[in-house]
Amino acid sequence: MLPLIDVVFLLLVVFIYTMLSMAVHKGMPISLPESTVLKPEKDIVLSVTINKDNLIFINKDPVDLEHLTHILKQKAKKEKKPEILLFADKTISYQYLFKVLDRIRQAGLNQISLQADPEDQN
Repeated sequence: MLPLIDVVFLLLVVFIYTMLSMAVHKGMPISLPESTVLKPEKDIVLSVTINKDNLIFINKDPVDLEHLTHILKQKAKKEKKPEILLFADKTISYQYLFKVLDRIRQAGLNQISLQADPEDQN
């Protein structure tokens, strides 16, 4: 017979593993800026990623800046309440970030969330 603490520990491990496997990130791997107050958002509708080479991706699909507005309009039609999570590498220029933001807004999407990594408090 197993002690109760072993059973509780096993359930806790299964619960943690299950929760971590549910976390979905549709963006590309980039180096995000850090923030002490931002928390990662879990509900992703559309993910726009700008990597360090100024390449733009929508849910891991490469897109050029000129076609970004058109493609976002098409993808937003499928959602009832379209939201954008914007992942931008911390090394890109501020001006380029605003060019992308302008294209997102031109697509009629105003719920934009800039993503950041939690800042290390050490």
